[in-house]
Amino acid sequence: MHRGQLSLEERPLLVFYETTKACPLACRHCRANALLKPLPTELSTREAMKFIEDLTDFGKPYPVLILTGGDPLMRSDIMEIMDYAKSLGIPIALSPAVSTKLLSDDVLREIRGRVSSVSISLDGAKPETHNYIRRTALEPINVFEKTLEAFSKLRSYGIEFQVNTAVMKLNVHELPHIFKIVKDGGANAWEVFFLIRVGRGMELEPLSPWETEDVVQFLYDASLYGLQIRTVEAPFFRRVIMQRNSGASYDGGKLYQELVNGLRELMEEPPSNVGKPRFTPTRDGYGIIFVASDGSIYPSGFLPLTLGNVRKDNIVKVYREHPMLRAIREARFNGRCGVCEFRGICGGSRARAFAELGDPLGSDPACVYEPRVGAAQ
Repeated sequence: MHRGQLSLEERPLLVFYETTKACPLACRHCRANALLKPLPTELSTREAMKFIEDLTDFGKPYPVLILTGGDPLMRSDIMEIMDYAKSLGIPIALSPAVSTKLLSDDVLREIRGRVSSVSISLDGAKPETHNYIRRTALEPINVFEKTLEAFSKLRSYGIEFQVNTAVMKLNVHELPHIFKIVKDGGANAWEVFFLIRVGRGMELEPLSPWETEDVVQFLYDASLYGLQIRTVEAPFFRRVIMQRNSGASYDGGKLYQELVNGLRELMEEPPSNVGKPRFTPTRDGYGIIFVASDGSIYPSGFLPLTLGNVRKDNIVKVYREHPMLRAIREARFNGRCGVCEFRGICGGSRARAFAELGDPLGSDPACVYEPRVGAAQ
């Protein structure tokens, strides 16, 4: 683990700020239900700066401020917002949509030096898959082709980037090829999002629980090639890391065998000098906090449970004192998650429990693990 769990009680590692819902894309799984134009309810420049200033109350080291959307580059004041955060010493990451705007040399020059990293989405190893998922709403471009171009241009400007992939039944069989594209493309990390049925994601089909287990087990095998891999809304990946690092094996189902065999065919055997995978035990509301475009505070972007609003509430006070966040951090869960020996480092997806069961403290329906009753954490 990279940081002690006690520090996460006082400050998050990551603060996500949905700067706008405006976006040139209309992705089929969009959490934000992004639009072509910004909404009048978005935080003004002054309100955004006040919220960012409040982040310094967490104390140093300050959390990383991730500017997301929509597409943050659709905000005319985004560089001003970044400059203000930088002046306060707050590290910044940017999560833009792939568009002709992002790929312009002027924008890349402006981004360079302002951000620590950029995240780019790749949801398919083939143009037809990626372009189907990431539909254009404003620009008639081949999004797959422009995404690979973005990898190259970010490298040429010396900007570190990670690749985000939303996994679902539609693209799960392409994961080995996506991994190869990500690794060969020079990304620093691969973050795999497991579909939560919110926003436009309601029209897509998520993996079954056993397919999900096969995929997180596959991700362990992929991480042995030296690329940092993280999951979003599949915190049981950490359970898998602990089990496999301790020598446990996984025979898996048909999907796992297909994915691992595909990985070996593409990458051959993993190098022998790569260390064991590590992780940081964050989850929705624990090490992570999300601020929507209208200032609403949520445990995460996929868990639309309103905790307050930065227009009137101090985000530090909300993070440290809100009863729901305290329950999440203390792993006071219901059902299997509540008795699981891995609840401290996993805790299940609070967003999925809320979306499918209506209980943010319920068991994660996607997890197949049966806890050993009475086992110590």
